[in-house]
Amino acid sequence: MNLVIDAGNSRVKWGWHDGSQWANVATVSLIEFAAANHDINPFAATHEDPERIVISNVAGEGAHQLIVNWTSIFEATPLWLRGEPARCGVRSRYDDPGQLGPDRWAALIAARALHEGDCVVVNAGTATTVDMLSAEGEFLGGVILPGVELMRFVLHEHTGKLPIQEGRFRARPTRTLDAIETGCRHAQAGAVERVVRSAAPGALCLVSGGAGQALIEQLDIPTRYVENLVLEGLARVAASEPPRLPAGDRAPGSTQAPASKS
Repeated sequence: MNLVIDAGNSRVKWGWHDGSQWANVATVSLIEFAAANHDINPFAATHEDPERIVISNVAGEGAHQLIVNWTSIFEATPLWLRGEPARCGVRSRYDDPGQLGPDRWAALIAARALHEGDCVVVNAGTATTVDMLSAEGEFLGGVILPGVELMRFVLHEHTGKLPIQEGRFRARPTRTLDAIETGCRHAQAGAVERVVRSAAPGALCLVSGGAGQALIEQLDIPTRYVENLVLEGLARVAASEPPRLPAGDRAPGSTQAPASKS
């Protein structure tokens, strides 16, 4: 059994995968994760001693240290995923592959396993990322923009009177709340559709993230929703790795560094 952990900007997800299917998946907000009782290890609640542990962390040093503490009870040495030149059939054309966020890299790996043609990989959360993946498995690049809630918050914080409450998407908004909501959602959908046109018209759009379902409703392109795209990619990375030895049993000179945030 493999343990995979996705520490994102707003939530922490983890799952236990047996190589063919999920045995357990859990999620908590980042605030809940940081405030958890240190006597109760959330990762050990359902299983013991994973064969491999693979982690994506873009939540910063605080989350990194918590994960280090809670995975230290296991014998397996964690692999902290980071962007790489190639893995699991995906080749990166990022200028510096190591600067690509581990969550984006994991999502691309999952996308390659789920779809063999041209696709655009979207993760819609606190930030929205839109990444292009060719039918040959090349990551061609991508864009990052604020998510809907962050757009709404920024408008509220940097204007005198605009409200922060959620409105409704409407074709012809006649209330300020609805004008903000509709504008933010048009911005999300427009960015995705423009990237699809520049990548490969007709490419499948694989969408994940907490705001993903709402985003799909605005898109006029082929789409597929995948609930935990990053976890799916981490599970495939874990399956491709040899069992991870405890720190005291590593080969001389071997090192494992935590992932960089991007």
